[in-house]
Amino acid sequence: MEFKRITGDRRLYWQLLLLGDEQPELVSRYLSKGELYALYDPGLVAVAVVCDQGSGICELKNLAVDPAFQKQGYGHRFLEFLTDLYAASFHTMLVGTGGTPRILRFYERCGFSYSHKIPHFFFDNYDHPIVEDGILLEDMFYLKKDLTQKSS
Repeated sequence: MEFKRITGDRRLYWQLLLLGDEQPELVSRYLSKGELYALYDPGLVAVAVVCDQGSGICELKNLAVDPAFQKQGYGHRFLEFLTDLYAASFHTMLVGTGGTPRILRFYERCGFSYSHKIPHFFFDNYDHPIVEDGILLEDMFYLKKDLTQKSS
């Protein structure tokens, strides 16, 4: 398993990024400001984008695991790599997601806890309804992780 920071042509990762976020305009916006990482084992398995939000806070904007590799621990290991990496420069990592129980449980198992929500985010920022696990997404739920505490 190998983690790489991508500095070259980011378009090569576009399809996987759109799996994690269906709104191309939003992906383009944060991709231009963030750092893109890829996980290979040995081929491409997952991608992630992390942005500096200022004041010691970074935000995981996108984490997408190829469907053929989901539920095999790659997402957890990728997130562990990113939180360890960003702990050197940041005290908190945020992640925004829809309110589906499966995704919220994933982040909670990775040490994140509820921070806040932005009402109507998906209705206001997406050009089509977003349905995840059969649930129409409306609000963006933010979770946070203290990067100064070493996870067990």
